[in-house]
Amino acid sequence: MRSYLNTKDYFRYFLPDKAPEDKTLLYLPYWRIKGMLFSCVSDGVRQTFIDVSHQALASHYFPHSLGFRSQTQKLRFVSPEIKGIFLHPNQTFDHVMQVFEERFQSNLPKPVFHQAHIGESISLIYAPYYAADKLYDAVLNEPASETLPPDFEQTAGAGGRPDWRLEFLPTLCPNCGWDLDCAKDALVLLCKNCSSAWKPGKKRLERLKFKHMPATEGEEEVIYMPFWRVKADIAGIELASFADLVKTANIPKVLKDEWQDIPFHFWSPGFKIRPQTFLPLATKITLSQPRESLAAELPQGERYPVTLPVEEAVESLKITLANFIKPRRKQYPRLNTIKITPKSYLLVYFPFYKQHHDLIQPVFRFSILKNQLKLAGNL
Repeated sequence: MRSYLNTKDYFRYFLPDKAPEDKTLLYLPYWRIKGMLFSCVSDGVRQTFIDVSHQALASHYFPHSLGFRSQTQKLRFVSPEIKGIFLHPNQTFDHVMQVFEERFQSNLPKPVFHQAHIGESISLIYAPYYAADKLYDAVLNEPASETLPPDFEQTAGAGGRPDWRLEFLPTLCPNCGWDLDCAKDALVLLCKNCSSAWKPGKKRLERLKFKHMPATEGEEEVIYMPFWRVKADIAGIELASFADLVKTANIPKVLKDEWQDIPFHFWSPGFKIRPQTFLPLATKITLSQPRESLAAELPQGERYPVTLPVEEAVESLKITLANFIKPRRKQYPRLNTIKITPKSYLLVYFPFYKQHHDLIQPVFRFSILKNQLKLAGNL
């Protein structure tokens, strides 16, 4: 039986070492954050992908970050069986996040009206060191200092054995007991037997509502891509219906009375992809406000895994709004007064048709490069 790896807060890893076997390793903790950063400035929304680290234990004896090691080294899960002294963090993630934000904003034009971190992945990574005549970097087994710091023993005393373990959830459908279908990095598990969807909770799998747009008959090579549809209460701007959207985004359409009865929803990709594609895709589908008939069952055929949780999709709502709101010069200074409160959500699979290099969605007139999805595993 397969299991789903789960944790209550964040995963903890350590870097492999090349230290002599007789050395006692000292593991220094680092906060690591990966994800997309979006910033609203006067000329629009700027985006970038970030993968940075910073000391979780303040010390001038050790490097302030892991550099590229977190990206190039094979990380292993921490467990109580790992020998060595694991130093306890004394820098909260919120504090380190402030350091990151100051660094990110330094190169942006001012003012920055709003920022959002989307697809955020937080982890704690432990880097190994050991003491001899000098302080040694155990990853390379090379000196990290010219002499041994005088208070090194005191530093080493602020730690112990790790008390964290992975949690395992059985991948059996809670409804019918069938094996659940999921990719390695999937955040939603599917049951083909009873056509149900589940997402990991703190201690058990929780049922998830979903639908799909049927593919056009006769079309070949279809893959169903997951999207989150979010219904939200919006304060500070009138945006409750499709008619409100037409006015807010200044869409060149003649308003119709019946559009007042069409509720407005935000849409977000349910999968990770580079930020330069994520935001245009979320904006395009939100402006389209799909109203095609949806089937309340799993689509037949290939389904792309959900790799972006709904909690992160919710973080993208104001950024999506900022990307289509008009006029920017007037509306951007008001972004901080606009409050978006999610009320409900639905997972929706849309059919994309495979071409040689692209996936095409003809209803929304949007395409995704296949290579972008291949590289999304690193995001």
